[in-house]
Order: sequence, then structure tokens, then C-alpha cells
Amino acid sequence: MSYHLIVLGVSLGGMRALEVLLPALPADLAAAVAIVQHRGKETDDTLLSWIQRHSRLPVVEAEDKEPIVLGNIYLAPADYHLLVEPGHFALSVEPAVNYARPSVDELFESAADSYGREVIGVILTGMNTDGARGLAAIKRHGGRTVVQDPRTAQQRSMPDAAIAAGRVDHVLPLPEIAPLLARLCARPAPPLRPLEQPPGRLGKQA
Repeated sequence: MSYHLIVLGVSLGGMRALEVLLPALPADLAAAVAIVQHRGKETDDTLLSWIQRHSRLPVVEAEDKEPIVLGNIYLAPADYHLLVEPGHFALSVEPAVNYARPSVDELFESAADSYGREVIGVILTGMNTDGARGLAAIKRHGGRTVVQDPRTAQQRSMPDAAIAAGRVDHVLPLPEIAPLLARLCARPAPPLRPLEQPPGRLGKQA
């Protein structure tokens, strides 16, 4: 199985975690990476610049209808949900989910709907339960699920919730996650295409 889309959720302690994970991703990674980092709605582009300094892959703040390109990292803009649609991203101003906009659950569930078995979901350090429901949706759609070992997280609430919500494929210390992602995405990947029959939105709650 070859995976073409990595969706990653992180909150409190996220900059420290990304400082470890991002530099370890190979420059020729055959997957696109979408990141939700919880942040305030008035946040400027400091986070984007910081992530680019720590990444060998190009980093952009996703825009509405932005095409999904393998080998790029996409950051959810402040105060917008980042959604995956067949071939591109979408932005939403729907209400906060789990007190967060952008929400990890919204990114993960939309990725599962659009790309199913091609998706890897990753939960890192963070507060609250955001991402647990979305990670379970990725698993139900046949994707791969990865969670930072809560014992290595600055804040273990998000990893603990993700593990409790359902079967997780890999629970790993932070330094071991990027090498795993590189192995899972090692084979050449064709352009991302929509599923022929996208399944309905599983686990969606009002």
C-alpha cells in the first residue's frame, strides 16, 4: 500500500514537536502533508515562516481551492477549518469544533472521505480531544493511523484521546514518527485523484 496524503494534528507543545518531526522528513517525500496547529485567530505568518525554516519541503498556508501537490506541506490558516476535497483543499468558517478553528477532526474526516486508504493520520502533543474522532474515521476508511507516545508528549491529552477512541496502528516516540512516514510513502506516487465513490462522512457530529 502506498500513502499519498499525510494529515497531522497538533496543539500545545506543537512547535517543539514539529521542530523534531519536520526536518526528518525527506526532501523527496512522495506525499502531501497538511497540518492543523491550534492557534488564535489573530495569529500572523510567524508560524508559517518558522515551519519553513525547519522543513526541507516547501511550506504554504493553504488557500481555498488550492491544488494538492505531492511534496508540499500545507498549513491551515488561522481561524479557518482546512478541509480536503478531491484534488484540492477548501477553507470553511463553520463554527469551532472542540473549541478550535482550525479543527483537527474537520481536516481528518474530510481527508478520509476524499482519499480513504491513501491517507495517514498523525496526532501529536496537544490539549483536549480534537483529532480523536477524525483519526478513527481515517482508520474506518482504511487509512493508517499514528499517534505520538503520550509519555513523550509535552501535553498528552490529544494522544491519549486518540488512543482511547479506537485502534491505532502505531504509537511511537516523537523521533520515530518521521522515519515511519518516510517508509510508508517511499514508493513513487501518482497525482492524487478522487475516490470513484467517496463514502459518506462517517462519525460527523453536529
